[in-house]
Amino acid sequence: MLTDLATEVFEEHRPVLHAVAYRMLGRVADAEDVVQEAWVRWSAADRSEVREPRAYLVRVTTRLAIDRLRQVQARRESYVGPWLPEPLATDTAGVAPDTAERAVFTETVTMAMLVVMEALSPLERAVFVLREAFGYPYGEIATVLDRGEAAVRQLAARARRHVEEGRPRFEVNPERQRELTERFLAAAAGEDLKGLLRLLATDARLVGDSGGKAKAPLRIIRSADKVARFLVGVAGRPTPGMEFSILELNGGAALLAHYGGVPDTVIQLDVVDGRVTTVYIVRNPDKLASLAKS
Repeated sequence: MLTDLATEVFEEHRPVLHAVAYRMLGRVADAEDVVQEAWVRWSAADRSEVREPRAYLVRVTTRLAIDRLRQVQARRESYVGPWLPEPLATDTAGVAPDTAERAVFTETVTMAMLVVMEALSPLERAVFVLREAFGYPYGEIATVLDRGEAAVRQLAARARRHVEEGRPRFEVNPERQRELTERFLAAAAGEDLKGLLRLLATDARLVGDSGGKAKAPLRIIRSADKVARFLVGVAGRPTPGMEFSILELNGGAALLAHYGGVPDTVIQLDVVDGRVTTVYIVRNPDKLASLAKS
């Protein structure tokens, strides 16, 4: 019965643990590994001494994620081409009833914000995630990280400054984003260069992530004209049997292409004032495996 109770308590908190770990790491597989290790720690702990299981589990998960982040950051230095977070299937409508709270929670899981957070140190990122996404007080974050509250406030200020310097602007209205995503797909599939140019901001960028395991640009493509011409060129060489669907990934509408029933490509857009500012393309098969059932 004790084992069943331990499992029940852990499963109750698993969603928030995964949410913390993913925002820390930007990889679904790494987040799942961290949550599994947290379960091992939880199952072996003297739970009679744990008064607040959620606080205990968040502390363990955050510390494990910091250690894992230090390891993966070293590996990313040798990554082939641009690195993007692994797309995550989300359902932000059920996150919080309050619109403002939902918007903040969603912002911290977007492609653009996760890319910006890559510039933070592991400790800065932990403080930023716990404070901005989950609203933890500084005192509780200090306990999680085993640091003084003054040190945590300094980390928070430094993290916020770095994020503000690179903070992306994007359309938070899900209906507008989905509509523009559908128009974007239609223009690209129809090899409509003028239509794409009307949708793209003048300084639009295209960022592709293949990890060297699929075809994708190894450098960021910049300017509306170059991005549009690249997309039209790709559309002019269609893959027979490719199927497209639109779903919610990382808090916003995204295109998912399946080939032979296997996820092949994810395309997601940053939208500002009705124009596409960034096109994210993820083709690394390792980062698409979690979407196999989508």
